[in-house]
Amino acid sequence: MSAAMIAMTIDGRSQGGDQTIDVEDPATEEIFTAAPHCTQAQLAEAVGSCRTAFRSWSTTPIDTRREYLRACGDVLAARRDEIAELLTREQGKPLSQARAEVDLSAGWFGHTAVLPLGAEVLVDDQSAHIELERVPHGVVAAITPFNYPIILGICKLAPALLAGNTVLWKPSPVTPLSSLLIGELLRDVLPPGVLNVVSGGGDLGRSLVTHPDVALVSFTGSVATGRAIASAVGLRHVVLELGGNDPAIVLPNADVGALASSLFTLATLNSGQFCAAIKRVYVHRAQQAELFDALASLAGDARLGSGFDPRTTLGPLTTRSQLDRLTGLVEAAVAAGGRAAGGRKLAGPGHFYPATVVTDLPTGTQLESTEQFGPVIPVLGYDDPAQAVAAANATEYGLGASVWGDPDAARSLSSGIDAGTVWLNTHGDLRHDVPFGGARSSGRGVEYGYLGLLEYTRVKVVNATSIPG
Repeated sequence: MSAAMIAMTIDGRSQGGDQTIDVEDPATEEIFTAAPHCTQAQLAEAVGSCRTAFRSWSTTPIDTRREYLRACGDVLAARRDEIAELLTREQGKPLSQARAEVDLSAGWFGHTAVLPLGAEVLVDDQSAHIELERVPHGVVAAITPFNYPIILGICKLAPALLAGNTVLWKPSPVTPLSSLLIGELLRDVLPPGVLNVVSGGGDLGRSLVTHPDVALVSFTGSVATGRAIASAVGLRHVVLELGGNDPAIVLPNADVGALASSLFTLATLNSGQFCAAIKRVYVHRAQQAELFDALASLAGDARLGSGFDPRTTLGPLTTRSQLDRLTGLVEAAVAAGGRAAGGRKLAGPGHFYPATVVTDLPTGTQLESTEQFGPVIPVLGYDDPAQAVAAANATEYGLGASVWGDPDAARSLSSGIDAGTVWLNTHGDLRHDVPFGGARSSGRGVEYGYLGLLEYTRVKVVNATSIPG
């Protein structure tokens, strides 16, 4: 595949770049192609294209916009295998998971297309007729990460477009290809300028979020970058999903043997590169050894390998820097007294890290307090469930959490957990019809469902009040 085969989409046309970004296969560490690096002039053209298209797109009847969204979903469904193979090549996840991501994205367009959006009558009497309208912001900058490049883009594009905004999408420079391909595919579906897709690094992102014609920034990524964006945008609207360090609390006397498989799967999906994955498990000390052994056995059975190998359950981490960081976190935890067990490392190239379970951690290790973003599961003991809740809340993150065991006891304990979502006897169940967002450093605003759609609108009140006299 050559870089010329996948270009940026600007004003409905294909554009390359004066410079390029190397794209690596994380399973082999080979540079297999390149993507264009958007210039400042091209960025200005793309934003201008969005601004021009907004005039007509925002006044297009909403039922017509719904049909456009359905057509977008149909295109993704028809080209599913092509998109999925490219996604696996640049990101590393097993091909079955890449196909599932494309399927989810195609369906997301259809689910979004049926969401309600209309005026609400606030007052209707002899004194006045007052309506609240939801109107689009304008140009939306959608900036997406490397772990789920497609669905985390579509869950921004679809509601933004339905609401009448136009979108400039900048994917991660690590995984730009699948997003650029979608830009190419939708070029023949959407009117020119309604969706522009450009690729580049952090410098391009900074220019994008500070551009005066960008009305809203929707970003998914790190806390540090999210804070920088929030500081840069001033009074403009932002939607920030900034990752998490999700705890799972296993209640005393729960059947840990029966729960182990679910806990393991929900901690290691996409090799742990999932913002709403389980990232630490709290269990009663009387059951800590049993759960550790059960999870360690599952980790030993997990199969590392290329995402194109149908036997693979864990693909590589997407970047070398993430592999090095994860390695350092585990080594530091073991040096502090932790005990680790799990799978074997693969010989040869690739950003592979085996599923690993760590226990007997002293209080305050980084493996417990930070988002490790890899297939590593800290198992931490507690003496009382209130202790587990306190530990769950003792980080800057507040994206998700879960409680496992008796449903009534789990529901009762959940009230003390400070997170955007608390799941009971499951984890990471993200749905198109349920809002998702974080507390504290895990974000601002929500995505998904009707409330997620409203983030891409602003309130406009039309007040027809009778004036006496």
